Amino acid sequence: MARSLDGLVLAPVADQAPGQVSTRTRFTYHEQDGEIWAEYEGGDVVRGRLVGTRAGDRIDFRYVQLKTDGTTSSGHCVSDVVELPDGRIRLDESWEWESQEGNGTSIVEQVT
Repeated sequence: MARSLDGLVLAPVADQAPGQVSTRTRFTYHEQDGEIWAEYEGGDVVRGRLVGTRAGDRIDFRYVQLKTDGTTSSGHCVSDVVELPDGRIRLDESWEWESQEGNGTSIVEQVT
């Protein structure tokens, strides 16, 4: 199992569609006893939160965010935790909106 996410800051490696997370978005993760939560902001996201669970190298969480245009959105994501050769952590994510149409994949990596 890859190491704990607790205290790590991760960022997307590529921009998503407008109004979603971007390479300027920063996620600050916390982990304790199989629970995962994070705060995020940056780009078009004013404030976001996620909460879920971790079993081995699989994370399952829900997220909600407030965007710069004043709208909110929420969704569900499943991520695989990968330890990179340089020791940093990467999350390979499959997500889907629950408050609107759409789904996709993304990659976030630990910021050093």
